[in-house]
Amino acid sequence: MTNDRMTLWRQPCRLHSLVSQATLPPFGRTRPVASLPLQFSRHSCSVISAVASLVLMIQMCCSASAQAQSPNIMTGRWNVEINFADGNKRSLRFDAQDNGKGTFLLLDPTLKVWGPAKPSEAKWTPGDQNSVTFSGAVEFPLGNVGRDPGMLTFKGKFETPDAITGEVEFAPLVGERPSKHGSFKATRTQ
Repeated sequence: MTNDRMTLWRQPCRLHSLVSQATLPPFGRTRPVASLPLQFSRHSCSVISAVASLVLMIQMCCSASAQAQSPNIMTGRWNVEINFADGNKRSLRFDAQDNGKGTFLLLDPTLKVWGPAKPSEAKWTPGDQNSVTFSGAVEFPLGNVGRDPGMLTFKGKFETPDAITGEVEFAPLVGERPSKHGSFKATRTQ
């Protein structure tokens, strides 16, 4: 050992000042040891920034995917208001369950004469771009003397996660009458 280095062992304070002036050869360049923490922290910040940006992009993609798949959030109870082109209005409740299953329950004040409405089977399927189709058999009351059985088919789009609007068709099951068309609005209640 040289005299300077032997002196450093006896004087620890001078060792620190000498180490801060030393150089290391990273990647073929020399850099003072004292500048390593600053360089390291700048590099760390850029890496952390890149990772944070990547995480944000993934979250945005996942949320966009979830919004695009909003018909999958169809499950729940919906009040459906129907306005047929002939001016006739009807109401029903649609209970959408998992796996595309559900039930319709007519909400018609004239059903008091016939007794309480009974639920009928229905089904629903998600479509593209926030659209959904749901359908099932119903029997609309005709005055206080009869019923009009048919198949209701709703084709709509989610305006919000709790509101769907679109077109409806009622195809009678008895007789050779034409289908009735109209519009509907469904609002989630549960």
